[in-house]
Amino acid sequence: MDAVADAHVGLPELGGRDSLREQVAEALRNALIGGKLRSGVVYSAPALAEEFGVSATPVREAMIDLVRDGLFETVRNRGFRVAPLSARDLAELTELRELVEVPAVVRLAGAIPEAARERLRALADETAAAAEIGDLLHFLDADRRLHTELLGLTGNRTLVRTVLDLRYRSRMYSPARPATKERLASSAAEHRDLVEALVAGHADRAREIMMRHLDHVRNA
Repeated sequence: MDAVADAHVGLPELGGRDSLREQVAEALRNALIGGKLRSGVVYSAPALAEEFGVSATPVREAMIDLVRDGLFETVRNRGFRVAPLSARDLAELTELRELVEVPAVVRLAGAIPEAARERLRALADETAAAAEIGDLLHFLDADRRLHTELLGLTGNRTLVRTVLDLRYRSRMYSPARPATKERLASSAAEHRDLVEALVAGHADRAREIMMRHLDHVRNA
């Protein structure tokens, strides 16, 4: 039988903003890919709600959304547990990202609008700052926002949703190999290099960086 979580996970307190359901879902995704939610452990909506400082309803709704996304499984009359992810799952997700995400980003080479350049550079700097102090959750949040900004420049909303879902799923495997400051710093440096390659119109260089970025995930 699966263990039931009997200690705090270390989740942020929420409240006072719009769409608690979405906030909770995002926080749970970050906790998942940051290794705070463990495979084989059952988490109850009331216990998680207490940590978030909100009622159980938005937490339960968010968990149901994440079940639909395939990130969690429902345990009847007990709560929710992290859906298992195998090495084969990771390999298949990474292959899909290579087929979809890499060409989408590479096509942006030489086509980054002036207004977006400083936003992308600022986000790359934010990942570097988080890496320097080893703040994994802040790094992952800035990383997500940077890649969302990039993908959003394609103008294809379905592509954005698809790639972000693939990124979340593949990130689930990362706790098997805890991220060090060195690994985070390396990824942050790739963010900076990628932005500059795209701004300069260097498509081949951008493709090389993206493939190396995905190799980090594949070799987790």
